[in-house]
Amino acid sequence: MREIINTESAPAAVGPYSQAVRYGNLLFVSGQISLDPEKGEIVGTDIEVQAKRVLDNLKAIVEAGGMELGHVLKCTCFLANMEDFAKFNAIYNDYFEHVLPARETVEVSRLPRDVLVEISAICGK
Repeated sequence: MREIINTESAPAAVGPYSQAVRYGNLLFVSGQISLDPEKGEIVGTDIEVQAKRVLDNLKAIVEAGGMELGHVLKCTCFLANMEDFAKFNAIYNDYFEHVLPARETVEVSRLPRDVLVEISAICGK
């Protein structure tokens, strides 16, 4: 019933966790940061570039799990600076404009590799 999801189209896990776990019709996607999956390096220094990379990584994992962004039920978004909220929302909306998932967005004091944004997701069919 439990299946580990892994794809080379998104960065490999940087710790003891899976990119995603599918359980029945649910998919739990681990927090994604702006790592380039091929180079293993952080992409961009501004919220727009980083948010796009994060959402591309998230999308790749969701698709590897047999779903699409329209199946995302909930996202948890972490921002290093809430001043980036409006810019982040504009990028986020480009990916989810037709099927807005439930979401919370919080400012945190620090994220892995000092990135500006991290997003995790729960999906369901």
